Amino acid sequence: MTEPLEKRLEKAMAELQSAQEAVARTERELRSASFSSLSSDRAVRATAGPQGELAGIEFLENKYRDMSPQELAASVLEAASAARLKMNRHVMKAMAPFAEPSSDVPELKGFELDWERIFGPEVLREDAARGGRAAPAWRDALGEEGGD
Repeated sequence: MTEPLEKRLEKAMAELQSAQEAVARTERELRSASFSSLSSDRAVRATAGPQGELAGIEFLENKYRDMSPQELAASVLEAASAARLKMNRHVMKAMAPFAEPSSDVPELKGFELDWERIFGPEVLREDAARGGRAAPAWRDALGEEGGD
């Protein structure tokens, strides 16, 4: 026997309110989130803020003094890209439950998010997700000597 419409509507409204509260909590958490990453040469630490923006750069142990401008730029870009990628993946993980279908209300199917379109293809790459160190694409543009 099917559930009365009133009861189904009541469940749907309760789930909607619960989802709205969860979204508000998640938004508050994401507004204060940040992630940092070190460059592979351990010369630079970059921090990405809640919207993936560059929120901080630290030059570690004066290593930058012995680096060419191209090497330093590459280290900054590497650390900043890695920090931004961590933030993007954190957003994906935090928002994933809101895209899933409802177990209590079958009419609420959830929705699909195109994370690649939002954050770029690197956010879905397996090698980076597992901590693999594939050479960043921007290093290829610098060439062997770090120049153009």
